[in-house]
Parts: sequence; C-alpha cells; structure tokens
Amino acid sequence: MLDNHFKSILLVFFLFAGLASDAQNWKPTTATITFKIKHAFGSTAEGSFKGFAGVIVFDPKNLQNASLKASIEAKTIDTGLDIRDKTLRGSNYFDSENYPKISMISTRIETGANENEFIGYFNLTIKKTTRSIKVPFSFVRNNSTAQLKSTFEVNRLEYGIGGKSSLLKDIAIVSITLNVQQ
Repeated sequence: MLDNHFKSILLVFFLFAGLASDAQNWKPTTATITFKIKHAFGSTAEGSFKGFAGVIVFDPKNLQNASLKASIEAKTIDTGLDIRDKTLRGSNYFDSENYPKISMISTRIETGANENEFIGYFNLTIKKTTRSIKVPFSFVRNNSTAQLKSTFEVNRLEYGIGGKSSLLKDIAIVSITLNVQQ
C-alpha cells in the first residue's frame, strides 16, 4: 500500500512539473517590426520587416531560465517606395542576398522599474556584425496569451548599414510588438 501511495505522489509531482515547464514556452502568433529614421530636411522615413521567426521561453518569475530568440528576413524591408527598398536590400545597406537574416538572441533578462517591465540584453546580428544591446520591453500576460512590446535604438553605422551621411541620421528607432500564446 505504501508503494502505491509513493507512486501516486510521484505521478502528481511529474504532472505538475510538466505543467510548470510548459508555462514558459510561448508560440508567436503575430509580429510587427517597424522602424523610423530621420533623413533629409528633418523628415522621417518609416518602414517595416516581415518574416519573423522566434522561440520564446519566458516566465517573469524565473528570469534566469528565460530565452528569447528571434529573426527577421532582411529582404522583407518595406518603406512604401520600391526604389528605396531595392537600394536598402543592396550591398551598401542590408545586403540581403548575402545576409538574409537579422537576428536577436537574449543573453540575460532582468526585471525593470515597474510591473510587467523587463530589460533584455541581446546579441543583435545584422550582416556580419554582432553587438550586445540593451532592450527594455514589457510582457503582459492574459491567461494563455501575452504581448511583448519594445522600442529601442540601433546605430546603423555600427552594423555597416550605409555610410556616414548628412542626409541620413545614424540612429534608427525600432519597435517590436509580439503576440504569443501557450
């Protein structure tokens, strides 16, 4: 009888352990990646990327085991002007033929100043350059769905995207909204 009781306890333990580990895995359902960059005479160029792929393991109560990995297809850049998009896909900018993916992989996640706010440290790879960046983001959960949102800066020159120019600023503002479900 004691043996059956022990087996029952083990079964319950493994069931709960399995549920706890599943609670961290999130499947992306939609992703919006946009950017803005100032150019000639103070106007702003805006655009977006598509082709998002990602693996999200995130539990706000267990940040040491969090892992965020994402990539987008560089060739999907869309600014609404075909001639500009073709130039941006070319070798002077994103060189999407030779470097088809832009990727971000978390190295560490910390709690932010407010509830649902976090700071992620990521390796961002654009073309052949990988640099460590600090990315603030929010994670708001609603039962089995959640949303991650972030806005951060990227210096395009650090990644060899174009050259120094009086017509194009160095800093792009990137915004990401990612909807996920368990």
